[in-house]
Amino acid sequence: MALISPSRRLRRTPFSDGVEAAGVKAYTVYNRMLLPTVFESVEADYRHLKEHVQVWDVSVERQVELRGPDAARLMQMLTPRDLRGMLPGRCFYVPIVDETGGMLNDPVAVKLAEDRWWISIADSDLLLWVKGISNGYRLDVLIDEPDVSPLAIQGPKADELAARIFGDSIRDIKFFRFGLFEFEGREMVVARSGYSKQGGFEVYVEGSDIAMPLWDALFKAGEDLNVRAGCPNGIERIEGGLLSYGNDMTDDNTPHECGLGRFCDTQTAIGCIGRDALLRVAKEGPVQQIRAIAIEGDRLPLCDRAWGLYAGDTRVGQVTSAAWSPDHHTNVAIGMVRMTHWDTGTRLRVETPDGARDATVQAGFWH
Repeated sequence: MALISPSRRLRRTPFSDGVEAAGVKAYTVYNRMLLPTVFESVEADYRHLKEHVQVWDVSVERQVELRGPDAARLMQMLTPRDLRGMLPGRCFYVPIVDETGGMLNDPVAVKLAEDRWWISIADSDLLLWVKGISNGYRLDVLIDEPDVSPLAIQGPKADELAARIFGDSIRDIKFFRFGLFEFEGREMVVARSGYSKQGGFEVYVEGSDIAMPLWDALFKAGEDLNVRAGCPNGIERIEGGLLSYGNDMTDDNTPHECGLGRFCDTQTAIGCIGRDALLRVAKEGPVQQIRAIAIEGDRLPLCDRAWGLYAGDTRVGQVTSAAWSPDHHTNVAIGMVRMTHWDTGTRLRVETPDGARDATVQAGFWH
């Protein structure tokens, strides 16, 4: 197996010492940082996530901070989601699009104040796009990447673990809202969110110096909860239909193709860069769209490249993520399928590395 050579271009995180001590077995590179992908095994990590609680180093979810009088205007220019009713203390899942309506990122926007926002990004150089828009329109806003490293607490016991560190009032946070909580004299933004369907929180750790003290405190407090280090799990995210930017969608896809039309208020999101293009898409409808797909046969490896989807000899889409689901006893998958073949129950063929397999379009995902 080839190894990744360390360099200053590939950044460690403030939690890397803890991740290594916990026995990480594999990483991927995400926003030029190390993102853990396996601790015990993908399936063992999956089972533990569904039954207990895990602490995830998701520092790779870098923040693009907008600060200044034009921060709210710039934020609206980036997304077709109408943000006018968004109050401080809220988190919104926001498609970020270019002038053609193509997806550039699918981050969570955190509104700290009217003139201060964090955009918690997926894997792409969104900072450069945001700076370009701001400079091109001569907006009065400062844009940078602050020293903020998210740490996720995920799993059915997440509320109990978080309460032991931040107090019982953390249980009252509603989904996609956040509060300010203190740890060792430091105020932290804690949101009820995360890249799993098991529930939990994301702690926006501001200042690298407090990162490992928080990591250690969570593991000490959660000993009787069977807390472990974890990471976003490929099987669980596919079951839940959680999309991966760069895998399931790219800038060639519109939000409507990605099943994210419900997050687009194109008629009222005045100022969005890609609004005109998306108005046409909304009127005409997408010609392809994300679908849940079950693939028959023995367990497949995790999908690391697109697999063609066929109806007879005609290519009608591609599978972009796939994995064997121990709970559902089938290969679960996310695919982009043409409208002619995306109806529930449609039988297709998928070309996998192990040969052709029968596949069926599902009514929804498996969460």
